[in-house]
Amino acid sequence: MELRRIEPELPQAIFGVPVRPHLLHQAVVMQLNNRRAGTASTKTRGKVQGSGRKPWRQKGSGRARAGSVRSPIWVGGGTVFGPLPRDYSYRIPKSARRQALLSALSLKSSEGKVVVVETPDVSEIKTRLMAEAVAALGVENALIVIAERDDRIELSARNLPRVKVLRAEGLNVYDLLRFEHLVLTRDALGKIEERLSQ
Repeated sequence: MELRRIEPELPQAIFGVPVRPHLLHQAVVMQLNNRRAGTASTKTRGKVQGSGRKPWRQKGSGRARAGSVRSPIWVGGGTVFGPLPRDYSYRIPKSARRQALLSALSLKSSEGKVVVVETPDVSEIKTRLMAEAVAALGVENALIVIAERDDRIELSARNLPRVKVLRAEGLNVYDLLRFEHLVLTRDALGKIEERLSQ
């Protein structure tokens, strides 16, 4: 397997726009929020197991008045204002998402971290071959973007801790910022141009 570097002209409309940090922040926060399961749950006093009977009479015992063994101030009582299952997901406007993606690509380009390669011809699924090909490019921490599904490339890179393979349609701000280098195949570059030039 070989990742042969090429030097095409990167379109300035995609890789040369002004970087807008606040949009990068918004896009990353949105992505991380959308991943949250939102399944944290606690029991209120109405859901905790226990009797509904008043523990002792209101007056005359000398003890503080109490109406329920499920009171939040008792051990084993309910929780007040605890987390309940909820949906954390939300979306920022489509134009903001597009601009954030352009900003992330431009940031990588301005740092000289974009590498374009010929689409590799992979004959077998082999992690070692992928590791050697990435090392030969001179990168260690890389997001590799391919044009379409290719199980041989995706499975070869799956066990490499600092390498991730992504299809062009799944390109996102969080992964662009998380990895140091962006490695694009020639076909993936064409797909990204097609997607972002609309």
